[in-house]
Amino acid sequence: MSALLSCMQIPTLLIPSISSSTTREKKHHQCIQIPTHSLKHQLHSQSPTPRVIKCFSNRQSQSTEQEFEFEFERLFSNLNQATLKRESGSLSSAIFLVAGTTVGAGILAIPAVTQEAGFLASAVAVILCWIFMVVTGLLIAEVNVNTMCELGSGGVSLVSMAMRTIGTVGVQIASWSYIFIHYALLVAYVARSSDILTNFLGIPLWESATLFSLILGGLCYFGSQRFIGAVNGALVVGIIISFTALVFVASGDLQWNALLKANFEAVPMSIPIIALSFVYQNVVPVLCTNLEGNLSKVRTAIVVGTSIPLGLFLVWNAVILGSISGLGMNSGQIVDPIQQLRSSNGAVGPIIEVFSFLAIATSYIGFILGLSDFLADLLKLPSGQSSPQPYLLTLIPPLVLSLLDPEIFFKALDFAGTYGVLVLFGILPAVMSWSDRYSSSSPSMTIPRIVPGGKLTLSLVIGGAGYIILSEILEKFGLP
Repeated sequence: MSALLSCMQIPTLLIPSISSSTTREKKHHQCIQIPTHSLKHQLHSQSPTPRVIKCFSNRQSQSTEQEFEFEFERLFSNLNQATLKRESGSLSSAIFLVAGTTVGAGILAIPAVTQEAGFLASAVAVILCWIFMVVTGLLIAEVNVNTMCELGSGGVSLVSMAMRTIGTVGVQIASWSYIFIHYALLVAYVARSSDILTNFLGIPLWESATLFSLILGGLCYFGSQRFIGAVNGALVVGIIISFTALVFVASGDLQWNALLKANFEAVPMSIPIIALSFVYQNVVPVLCTNLEGNLSKVRTAIVVGTSIPLGLFLVWNAVILGSISGLGMNSGQIVDPIQQLRSSNGAVGPIIEVFSFLAIATSYIGFILGLSDFLADLLKLPSGQSSPQPYLLTLIPPLVLSLLDPEIFFKALDFAGTYGVLVLFGILPAVMSWSDRYSSSSPSMTIPRIVPGGKLTLSLVIGGAGYIILSEILEKFGLP
């Protein structure tokens, strides 16, 4: 079968493009060639109301320049290598992937960093961070699909996107930031999940860590898109149920007037942690490939998928900040909200453990998919289930480090992880989009812009992230 696939000719997608010559207009085609091992083009819709992607091409002559618009349903079709049938990505699975990746155990830390600001001020900060992270995710999707159009392949990661838009320097910044953040968070996830499993199952720590990595790593490697989406969906449902129980138990001492507290001067110190809690952009290239370059579906998956954790963050923050004000904040001491809940209500502890484990599991799946796809592109390895190397490189180092000395990564993450997130998923997407949209070397064929505002929006994204990074650096060195 593999020999047949390697020889099989898949039609290429032809997008007309017209350029000028000195004597007459000359027509030619730009061909987007999709590798036969994973993709197949289909130009005709199988649905009575197809969603279309618009690509634009310029018609140039000696005196005029005209723009032609070409519409087609999707960039390519995902094929099952065994059945050779199309396996279109599920929008619901994409939404659950985004939501699950975003809702990590970091939600439990948000009240600790926002209690000084109060709920009202921190709610404004959370909503602004959500808008910021949605915009940067959409910018990544826009550049990703444009890169797929130009390179003629799916599975395009940040490496190819950075190389195409901002060159070698951009690749170095993207690669090292991406690898460091992902390995650091994966170490944290494995370490925390192994603690929970050891307490629950009574087995040694190394067995718990290995079991967690093998089960979820094997799911990502062997499972189909739909199966992974179904498992992720079930985990997200479990998160919502355990979260509801946690809110119900913790809200007994809620004082509504405490929610009106607002200290906006304390907001900046909490923004890096809030932004880190909204990280999902690592799975955007996976979404673009799974959803066959359909930007309408990608946009829906990002907006709806991140809205779920937005709601959870706001509700959780309100319950905790409204409760601890009545329990101990009047003494003027800064307390750990989670520890205070554990001491005041014995039922909170087990629910927090269940919620934390499910939240870690969903984030772990998203980070495994994102990092394995990234490493496959970085090392020029074949992406997909047939190649185990990217998954081994993704799973083994965090497992080993979590067992040896996870504190090394935790300390590094405390200082550099947040800055890496704001650079990698804040500044870098805007810079890549700026180059992709306005660089003179950009190809004439582009997709519609899904983030409005032009250069103003991109400038606000770059300036906002840069301001937070600079403020944190100055604070670290004790400068005003």
